[in-house]
Amino acid sequence: MRDTYHEGLDSLSDRLVEMTRLARHAIARATTALLDADLNAAQEVISGDEELNRLDEEIETTAFDLMARQQPVATDLRTIITSLHMAGDLERMGDHAVHIAKIARRRHPDSAIPAELRSIVLEMGHQAELLVVKAGDVVRNRDADTALELDADDDRMDRLRRKLLKRILDPGWSHGVEATMDVTLAGRFYERFGDHAVHVADNLVYMVTGEKPKDYEPEV
Repeated sequence: MRDTYHEGLDSLSDRLVEMTRLARHAIARATTALLDADLNAAQEVISGDEELNRLDEEIETTAFDLMARQQPVATDLRTIITSLHMAGDLERMGDHAVHIAKIARRRHPDSAIPAELRSIVLEMGHQAELLVVKAGDVVRNRDADTALELDADDDRMDRLRRKLLKRILDPGWSHGVEATMDVTLAGRFYERFGDHAVHVADNLVYMVTGEKPKDYEPEV
């Protein structure tokens, strides 16, 4: 019975890591769809979100089953509860990738991103991938020290969004209301994707240490 119990706990981590892999693929393909007006990529992201949702549901089912049957306490209970929170964040990261893909689909066959903003959006896409890959690594390795780095990594995403908004608000902006809305929404979805990656890392810190990130002091 205890072997089955620990297998259930381990499966939570395995599924979370798989969710980070899927979220990375989704945001990468969504960026391709957005910049290249790639309808196939957009559809791939939208249909692929079902797998992220399925894993989220599996984690919820396993977590509730472990709590009901095993009545875990202390570290094990913390692992289960934080896994539920992390799964929720990863599921929402997939949703944000879907929102970006839908912008691309709505503007097809044109690109939703004006040429002069492509480099900024491409950077945002790359930063989103970096964040979710790092989140996956810290979950896989239960690495609380590296998890603390994601907050600073996310600052770059915030700077890129501000740069995007500054360009839209420039008096020389001449691309109209639709492009303004598309770029504003896309920037917001990338920013929220990054925020959820930070939430995953913060929960990992609490899972491993029992402390909130602001209270945890890494060993020197």
